[in-house]
Amino acid sequence: MVCGGFTCSKNALYSLNVVYMLVGLLLIGVAAWGKGYGIVSSIHIIGGVIAVGVFVLLIAIIGLISTSSHHQVLLFFYMLILFLVFLFQFGTSCSCLAISKDQQGKLLYSSWTYMGEEMRLSVENQLDCCGFLNTTDSMEQFKIDVNSCKAACKESKEKECSTCGDRMLLHSGKVLKILGGVGLFFSFTQIFGVWLAMRYRNQKDPRSNPSAFL
Repeated sequence: MVCGGFTCSKNALYSLNVVYMLVGLLLIGVAAWGKGYGIVSSIHIIGGVIAVGVFVLLIAIIGLISTSSHHQVLLFFYMLILFLVFLFQFGTSCSCLAISKDQQGKLLYSSWTYMGEEMRLSVENQLDCCGFLNTTDSMEQFKIDVNSCKAACKESKEKECSTCGDRMLLHSGKVLKILGGVGLFFSFTQIFGVWLAMRYRNQKDPRSNPSAFL
């Protein structure tokens, strides 16, 4: 069977869906790594990327099932959902890359103020820091956090405690760049997936009854 025929399209679609499964797992893993710092746990973009990862994973499973059975209805919904996920993933990835450091700081500070004291202490211990940022707007909250801080750096006389805001911004910037780059790159493969599924859906299986394709 020459490339471009039924078998070639089927194998290509199989391979593409395996890639989608890996992409979904990668997006979930990287986003979970970012959330693990406590920093980025409240940035809604991260939650959006995790949702995209789960959807991509589910779509890959649907794609594998519909490809193996050459099911017309499943292939149609597969194309439709894949295109919608492309739009969402493309927008989310662009947001990850476009968000500025100031915007990250505002989002992180907003989430910091909503955290309970126990959560703040946990983040401070995990990142070995005290307080969020020592700025004019947050000076009062910063003093309260520093006084209650129990991080190891506070007990040490050899080094001064860094602010949690600086550490959070450092890690969140890396996470957003990785998520944005990976998501943007693989979002374009989904357009190829839509085209390939449409092509495969309109091809006849040479091993089946010719009259069965209606």
